[in-house]
Amino acid sequence: MANPITRTRGTGSPARRTMTAAARAAAKRARRPEPDETALQAEGRPSGRTVLIEPPGGWDDPPEPKPEPGADEQEGAPARPPRLPRLLTAAVCLALAAALAVAAVLAWQYRQGQQTARARAEALAATRKAAPVVLSYDYRHLDRDFARARALLTGAFRDQYDKTTKTVVGPTARKYHGVVRAAVAAPTDGGAPAVSVVSAAPDKVVVLLFVDQVTQSTQVSGSRLDLNRVRMTLTRTSGGWKVSAVDAL
Repeated sequence: MANPITRTRGTGSPARRTMTAAARAAAKRARRPEPDETALQAEGRPSGRTVLIEPPGGWDDPPEPKPEPGADEQEGAPARPPRLPRLLTAAVCLALAAALAVAAVLAWQYRQGQQTARARAEALAATRKAAPVVLSYDYRHLDRDFARARALLTGAFRDQYDKTTKTVVGPTARKYHGVVRAAVAAPTDGGAPAVSVVSAAPDKVVVLLFVDQVTQSTQVSGSRLDLNRVRMTLTRTSGGWKVSAVDAL
């Protein structure tokens, strides 16, 4: 007996149609083969499984970039303080320079002291020799006496001596037969002559001395003794110590 119910397309409830479509889709997925992992790897496509690979020794952190020179100054950061060894080196250099400067000054002072002491001794000896010659003369041989004295003088005082002897001393001595003999005073007991240094430098010495002058002339009966104090300045020259000034005190 034929089924009186005829099924036509599009008939049936919506829920049944939905379940039938889902069943067909599930059947298709069940029949589809799973992709081969080896084939996927050959094609260069990653498989569904994640694999962590650790290199030998592990990964190193990349080096931090070095700041460019002057970066701190450009960003307004304060300059780094100098290192301690540099400060010590600078301090040692300064101390050494100061020590060398002090040593140079002391050496210069020592040399100056040595030269001054030598100048004192040489000037005193030159004064004892020059005073009797410069302060003495005899009318009978004035030219010889003045020439001897002029050889011991220097500078402007030599020119002054020439002018004075030619215009005053020479004519007066000839007219009155003047004779003057000078000697550096000395104690009666035979001690050192009365000569002392007033001031001294390596090239200039001022000496104070006591001079006895005995004068004879037609204007004086007998002889006259004068006790004079004389300040004599001596200057070092290429020819030795010479008298550059004479002042009667």
